[in-house]
Amino acid sequence: MTEPAPAWKVWGALWTVYLVWGSTYLAIRVMVETVPPLLGAGARFAVAGAVMVAVLAFRRPVRPTRAQLLSALLVGILLPGANAVVSVAEQEVPSGLAALLIASVPLWVIILRRLAGESVSGRSVGAVLVGFAGVALLIRPGEQSGDATVLGLAAVVGAALMWASGSFASPRLRLPSDPLVSTGWQMLLGGLVCLVVGLAVGEAPQVDPAEFSTRSIVALLYLVAVGSWFAFTAYAWLLQNAPIAKVATYAYVNPVVAILLGWLILDEVVTPTTIVGAAVIVVSVALVVRIESTRRTA
Repeated sequence: MTEPAPAWKVWGALWTVYLVWGSTYLAIRVMVETVPPLLGAGARFAVAGAVMVAVLAFRRPVRPTRAQLLSALLVGILLPGANAVVSVAEQEVPSGLAALLIASVPLWVIILRRLAGESVSGRSVGAVLVGFAGVALLIRPGEQSGDATVLGLAAVVGAALMWASGSFASPRLRLPSDPLVSTGWQMLLGGLVCLVVGLAVGEAPQVDPAEFSTRSIVALLYLVAVGSWFAFTAYAWLLQNAPIAKVATYAYVNPVVAILLGWLILDEVVTPTTIVGAAVIVVSVALVVRIESTRRTA
């Protein structure tokens, strides 16, 4: 019988995911100040994935089958691709608000499960409806949305649906069994697709390293090294060593961290409406996670 992981290791990994993934929204907002969003996101994931696969190759088999490669490509398009869409949107959307809208991912997953014919608790459906009321509150034009455009806000909601679709599809696809190897290929392939799309939509002329600010470059390096390698490794370890209900708490802690950092560092506006919308979304997501985790245990 395998010994349970020490509590300090579990909580250390959890706080790594809480703080690092919560801070990536701020880093994206800073990166896109001078770096083209799609090419920046593509470089982030392509480099992170290539290095991860190369390092893992020294310790374990990393070559996927054709079916696994195609599955990793699909998930890479949906997950890193969703992050690329957020990068585009954050040229206009405040980082804290983007994080809040992405926090609706577990709510979208419930909808996808229901559409797929899976059994979903009525209480979960009720929590989802409440959560989307919070989303609707935040995407109304006005001060609470940081004067972001409707198109930018819609892009973040679309990115949340992409991320939910990738999360929903992942356990149903033939991905590499090793979670780190799988993550490495997803990032590499997804990053390459983002680079191709960035070139296709004409971002290449915007690539002028002399015009990149120091803080945008530092933000990109942070996203590669800390946001991708460090946090993903902690998350993969948690999935194997901690209850899923505890791991899933990142979904409603990340936006709180993102809002605080955006307010403290970028002077992003936090209105009473923002706080109410945030509370509605976070509570509804917490309820969904708790209800579904209890059902799985039962």
